[in-house]
Amino acid sequence: MFTERALDGELAAVRDAYAPDAVVLDCDADFETLSPEHRDDVLPVIDDLTPHEYDTDWLPADSPALLTQLATREFVVGMPGDGAVAWTTQTEPPVVFVKARIEGTPSEFADFLVAEALVAAGLGLPERFLGLFGSAYPAFAAAVDGDPVAVYQTAAAAATAFRGLHTRPEFETWDADFPRLYDAWVDAGERIRPRLDGLSGELAHGTTSFADAAELACSAVKHDVDVPTPFAALDSPAFRRHGSEYAVTWAEKLFAADTDA
Repeated sequence: MFTERALDGELAAVRDAYAPDAVVLDCDADFETLSPEHRDDVLPVIDDLTPHEYDTDWLPADSPALLTQLATREFVVGMPGDGAVAWTTQTEPPVVFVKARIEGTPSEFADFLVAEALVAAGLGLPERFLGLFGSAYPAFAAAVDGDPVAVYQTAAAAATAFRGLHTRPEFETWDADFPRLYDAWVDAGERIRPRLDGLSGELAHGTTSFADAAELACSAVKHDVDVPTPFAALDSPAFRRHGSEYAVTWAEKLFAADTDA
């Protein structure tokens, strides 16, 4: 299932700078959430395993069943929408998983995705949305106007934005030390920019759902691009400082305004 990926050049240097003990594994299959039988395959390459613990009271009763796995002692890696690279700090050392779906991805961008995971793991950022929201998630869920899946998508998007607020300042400094990865970061930002144009209008006209718009807009926070309304409010130093408290207030004001309109 797993083969350790040898890193060299800039990618090896990023690991040395941010997460020197991290292990990067190529996966011969795809997954959204790592199944129990494959978790055993991880044990030979790690020293310790401490699954995250989240309180079941943090999840509203109507939360999607998959989320209940997060509030157990079960070792959960990956959630729907995570993309081609997943990472975890539940292991010692941290592990980055490069999924089979990365095949066909341009090598520069694939390397950037691995580098991004190494940075996030090294900075100790919240791995899951519950790591950001914690006991504030019920208030966020109550504020967001949507079904439980859409609420989860929006919370996960907000967590993506929060991580982006921490990783972007790192990427911005890479032009000298990691120029190839820096160029990949810049190129990815340029590629997402056209998709952001008109997103606010699509949302206003109902041609894009709020949750889908949130996923796209919040994924742009890690890049040097303009994030469209109403998600621009999450591209804020205040969100970086105050985390879940800020996100809950943002959701409450946003959806209250929609109700009053």
